[in-house]
Amino acid sequence: MTKLKPGKYQHYKGEFYEVIGVARHSETHEELVVYRAFYDSKEFGNKALWVRPKNMFLEKVTVNGKEIPRFRYIG
Repeated sequence: MTKLKPGKYQHYKGEFYEVIGVARHSETHEELVVYRAFYDSKEFGNKALWVRPKNMFLEKVTVNGKEIPRFRYIG
């Protein structure tokens, strides 16, 4: 089980987020990362709150032929 540090992360597309913690789905017990945007969105509101499966949050994505983290820990 990979430990996830709370703090500031940058999505590979450029936006910044604050990881609040890891929660569990009440039925499946899947670990979900709870995080908040550092930006305002017309579509989703001011500093929207998000959840994403932990394994997806930590996975690597391929950009221009290079494998990079989906979210990079900033501090």
